[in-house]
Amino acid sequence: MTAARDEVMRRIRDALGPAPDAGPPEVPREYRQAGEPIDFDVLERFCEVVADYDATVHRVAGRKLRGALAEVCRAHGVKRLATPVGPPWKVRGVELVADDPPLGARELDALDGVLTGCAAAVAETGSIVLDGAGRCGRRALTLVPDLHLCVVLAEQILPAVPDAIAAMAPAAREGRPITFVSGPSATADIELSRVHGVHGPRTLEVFVVER
Repeated sequence: MTAARDEVMRRIRDALGPAPDAGPPEVPREYRQAGEPIDFDVLERFCEVVADYDATVHRVAGRKLRGALAEVCRAHGVKRLATPVGPPWKVRGVELVADDPPLGARELDALDGVLTGCAAAVAETGSIVLDGAGRCGRRALTLVPDLHLCVVLAEQILPAVPDAIAAMAPAAREGRPITFVSGPSATADIELSRVHGVHGPRTLEVFVVER
């Protein structure tokens, strides 16, 4: 057994060749850094990519946001929505249930969905960034309900992931959970059958507010 092992190891060493003297290879750093120029329209790219992820995008003016929220809620038959503490938006005909005291998993599951804002958004990947505070609310708010209505202000949309990572640095220093959401929850089994709603909301409605 020892002779066979030695032979295998010898062949591996021969295949690998001598160890390099120059040390590990240099890692290329030519990729775009946070804050560097871009060559695409941030707002247009974000809306396009989000829609590709099977989310529904609503582009609205600020004064029409409440009406758009109410219309989508009627379409989904929504009567009660969970919201972060001190919900920044009201929805006609819908009861807003604030997360204060924190709602349990069963209470969240019994509601029709959740309404939140976001901390940032990423145009290149169509991602919504939640930081566990303020208009984002606790992480559980956007994991348990089956429907997520998310309001994204146009000025919150950043070009790419490096910009979002830089913007989230304060939240990271505070130890808050940072979640990048790219479309509704989805997974696929070994036969590539795509299923929505396994690890989070089955339906994502994104309201992009343009001033």
